[in-house]
Amino acid sequence: MEREQLLALAREAAQKAHCPYSHFRVGAALVAGGEVFTGVNIEISSYGLTLCAERSALATAVSHGAGPVTQVAVACIDAPPSAPPGSRTPCGACRQWLSDLAPHATIFIDGIEQNFTVSDLLPHAFEL
Repeated sequence: MEREQLLALAREAAQKAHCPYSHFRVGAALVAGGEVFTGVNIEISSYGLTLCAERSALATAVSHGAGPVTQVAVACIDAPPSAPPGSRTPCGACRQWLSDLAPHATIFIDGIEQNFTVSDLLPHAFEL
């Protein structure tokens, strides 16, 4: 799937985010086994237990028995245009999920022109 098409799906998914505390809507869209799966961030009052959009999308793909993840797009639609890359890229936990569940995926981040690999985002990732 083309980069912009997958990013558009991530932005669309972000509209459904549940973020009553941060008001920072994030959506993810990924391609696994030729199918597209989306996810959103879901915040709860115990903030440390919040589910990120990337993990939500990955869990959905795994739950559906989808094949390998080949592409992941992430969109933080409330990030201002001048926001630095660190406020747009996946958190550490999501980077580890990507390392385990999408190790060869190309990763697109809305607002950043560069395409990433998992090793770009998480060099020296934990492995068993």
